[in-house]
Amino acid sequence: MTHEAVVLEGPGAWRLERPATEDPAAGEVRCRVGAAGICGSDRELFDGNRPESYVRYPVTPGHEWAGTVEAVGPGVDPALVGRKVVAEGFRNCQTCERCRSGETSLCTAAYDETGFTRAGAFAAYVTVPARLLHLLDDEADLRAAALLEPAAVVASAVMKGAPRTAERIAVVGGGTLGLLAVQLLAAYTPLELVLIEPRDRRAAQGAQFGATGTLRPDEAEARAGRFDLVVETAGAARSAALAVALTRRGGRVALTGIPAPGAQGVDPVALAMQQTTVYGVFGAPSAAWSYAVRAFGSGVLDPAPLITHELPLSAYDKAVSLVGSGDPEVGKVLLRP
Repeated sequence: MTHEAVVLEGPGAWRLERPATEDPAAGEVRCRVGAAGICGSDRELFDGNRPESYVRYPVTPGHEWAGTVEAVGPGVDPALVGRKVVAEGFRNCQTCERCRSGETSLCTAAYDETGFTRAGAFAAYVTVPARLLHLLDDEADLRAAALLEPAAVVASAVMKGAPRTAERIAVVGGGTLGLLAVQLLAAYTPLELVLIEPRDRRAAQGAQFGATGTLRPDEAEARAGRFDLVVETAGAARSAALAVALTRRGGRVALTGIPAPGAQGVDPVALAMQQTTVYGVFGAPSAAWSYAVRAFGSGVLDPAPLITHELPLSAYDKAVSLVGSGDPEVGKVLLRP
């Protein structure tokens, strides 16, 4: 049996091929992909801007996905067949000190991730270790569930930031991560939940998801020192500095955006004097995945309204071009095998 899969030979050079469908090895499962999301790192992969140690060409991209287990390898519970699932992308070693302490996204083994160094989900099927699966409800919408990977990243930021009821909270950036963050943070009943976003459409969505107010970045500067917790998701040149400036003395900041080189830095003297706690977030540990999946299953998290485009695998290059295009009408882009 064969199936369609995108193969990226190198930057900008791709083809749609029909590889043979292989049986999963011991400890693995083969899943039929229901939907796969495209994010900025997939654009980096296509453009050739991703650091060498974080990609292995040729590769089938796709690290944001949801699907259904179709086959299991030796040693895997056959009851998984037919279950809707998502899966962690980092192939953590489970044996290093960081993994043993639960910080699986900080695994000290060589970087290894589905869609970057291993075949990913821009294909009809994807094969992953069964230990990385998270089970979904039988009625789960696989389109929406494809956004659980970025939701897990946001969940990691929320867990680090430890929001408390009646706090003043701000989210910097109204892209996919920012709007997912608004949804999760609204569940803590903050006194104030402000989304800082220049695009009108994204700001309006933030209000629908629970933001009590929206500000443009230039307007937000007047709120310096106001917020107990700031979650930064924009990855813009000044967004990290703005996030720190918005935080009250003794407040917390979680940084999830990754800016281009040359971004404005944060004053270490101000950090010390203000006693600001800053958390960096890259990827998500297993606990954050569980958090996101629970929030999705309970209805607290509803990613579906963020989806604006759904395209077939044959339109992979068009789908990638939409991401980062600057078009305010482009939200989350999905590939549907």
